Amino acid sequence: MAGLSPTEGAPRDDRIPRWFKSSYSKIGGDCIEVATNLAATRGIVPVRDSKSVDGPVLTVPAAAFSAFVTGVQAGEFGTV
Repeated sequence: MAGLSPTEGAPRDDRIPRWFKSSYSKIGGDCIEVATNLAATRGIVPVRDSKSVDGPVLTVPAAAFSAFVTGVQAGEFGTV
């Protein structure tokens, strides 16, 4: 996924989330992390707050996450 880079020390087991956050994220900024490595094997994309890595995780169906990313890239949600 463009603009994403792996979180340091991420596990390589595709049964365990490998968290990524945007390379555009500012240090200490408000951002989310996603674990796209589970999309193919489990059909889900976990999403969490990068500032609360032990907090709750939102699990999104892979097809819905893909549609969301496509919409963002197409500018369907506007800009900040």
